[in-house]
Amino acid sequence: MADKVSPEVRSAMMSAVKGKNTFPERVVRSRVFAEGFRYRLHVKRLPGSPDMVLARYRTAVFVHGCFWHGHECSRGKRPETNRTFWNRKIDRNIDRDREAVTALENVGWTVHTLWTCKLEEGLTRLLKALKKQRCALNRRNISN
Repeated sequence: MADKVSPEVRSAMMSAVKGKNTFPERVVRSRVFAEGFRYRLHVKRLPGSPDMVLARYRTAVFVHGCFWHGHECSRGKRPETNRTFWNRKIDRNIDRDREAVTALENVGWTVHTLWTCKLEEGLTRLLKALKKQRCALNRRNISN
């Protein structure tokens, strides 16, 4: 199917897509903060510069858009036009994500990846894991 807008308009539309502080990221941050967890954003010294870092729990969180990170859902469907460009771009994003997760796990970090298509489900899992870690930390601190 042919694009309905000119290449210039499409370019402007694509360049307006944000990479940080997206709506799904803000939803996650709001819920995590409301549960009493504190975090840092986009820590550059960590591999992949995670969207959210909970250093006390050695936990890194990535909030991925399905299209840009190649999720296998309807939102992650790749464009029919300019396939070589899009395949190269999205495949590189997937490789970079995999490298960042591996590097973080190799130095003892727990990594959670939340996909926009399953944001609520991923957020529930994240909060459950963080609460479990908080309880374990509190038990350790009480026994010391």
